[in-house]
Amino acid sequence: MRNPLLLVVATLLLGTSPLAAQRSTTVIIVRHAEKASQPVADPPLTEAGQARAQALLQVVKDAGVQALISTDFARTRATIAPVSMYLGATTEIVDARAPDHAQAVARMILRGHRGQTVLVAGHSNTVPDIVAALGAPRPAPICDAGYDNLYVVTIPPDGPATVVHATYG
Repeated sequence: MRNPLLLVVATLLLGTSPLAAQRSTTVIIVRHAEKASQPVADPPLTEAGQARAQALLQVVKDAGVQALISTDFARTRATIAPVSMYLGATTEIVDARAPDHAQAVARMILRGHRGQTVLVAGHSNTVPDIVAALGAPRPAPICDAGYDNLYVVTIPPDGPATVVHATYG
């Protein structure tokens, strides 16, 4: 588009600012930290999990996080709670049980947070799907004892998404 006003109107209608469309979107995805065994349906974090949540804050506090997304479980919300409190930001909640959970998270990020840095807390069975839904190569399954995985997905304005796997805590 050669007309800048038309570009601004089109991007406003599509929900993406022209500036955001020119920047890469960075998505930091973690599995929730260590969880207690009770209650089975929705356990809180253990002391080790709370310590890991604090470690996550130390890892991402200077990363420019602008949005937080978590599933509706206590353990995922608690994992990113220190970051939320530090930033003074509200966490967007998604239903982990929805059949299209990973695609819903990807849509939420690409429609509402393009060009931003987003922190997502998920589960061992959803994190690889979210990475793949964002267009990056699907990582290996996360084992049940793997609470330290951190994936950074970079989605450039044009070109394929990439993923870097790291650990924290």
